[in-house]
Amino acid sequence: MPELPEVETVARGMARVLEGRIITHVAVNRPDLRRPIPADLAKRLVGATVTSVGRRAKYALIHTNRADVVILHLGMSGRVRLDPGLPEKHDHVEIKTNDGHSLVFNDPRRFGSIDITQAARLDQHPLLAKVGPEPLGNGFHAGVLQIAFEGKRAPLKAALLDQTVVAGLGNIYVCEALFQSGLSPLRLAGSVKPAKLEALVQAIRAVLTRAIEVGGSTLRDYTQVDGELGYFQHEWSVYGREGEPCRLCSAVVLRIVQSGRSSFYCKKCQK
Repeated sequence: MPELPEVETVARGMARVLEGRIITHVAVNRPDLRRPIPADLAKRLVGATVTSVGRRAKYALIHTNRADVVILHLGMSGRVRLDPGLPEKHDHVEIKTNDGHSLVFNDPRRFGSIDITQAARLDQHPLLAKVGPEPLGNGFHAGVLQIAFEGKRAPLKAALLDQTVVAGLGNIYVCEALFQSGLSPLRLAGSVKPAKLEALVQAIRAVLTRAIEVGGSTLRDYTQVDGELGYFQHEWSVYGREGEPCRLCSAVVLRIVQSGRSSFYCKKCQK
């Protein structure tokens, strides 16, 4: 599933096409994806001007001058196609603008979602109401993690995947940040000292920033809006590298399963 860097990349690509433009046409080709698509989506969007496109956690947000916000979740296989030309089988929603551009949401497995809400109620939307601070924002720091982890006996990896603790992190970038900070995914969250929490915060920021710079990671379906792949997968230190040598010490990268998800780490470098 696309994580923060992939969604940020898609949001930035959408912003270049949508911001300042008037939506002239919306086609909804099926009534639902993972959840029902609002029946009034087209009515609320046609004629509206897009004022900004952003991101919260793993959701892309399209704001309009009607004080509405579209909440887009890519799910497992969703992608946004810019000026796609010929339609494809799983094109579910299309948005056209007054300058002739078209954005299509394509989702073969239909685990994504599209919703619309009033901007004033965005923070109370069920998808966002309990989401933690943005890891690249000023509200995320070692003190936040110290409070969230106090007394927790959950593994550090699981604690960081909790979206109420920090927004947008997923399996890939948690594995990479833990490696960069020298922390084991098996370590109990409540046992991490303040200095190490500060190192972890800096590692999370660095990994996410670099991933955004190169367009995220492409595993299967994810692409940028122009069809370009992400390239961060070529820079992974541990994720997906089971049995390969650690880039720092040459020990073998290990893979374990935690809560049904694969964790990759170096037992020698991460404690």
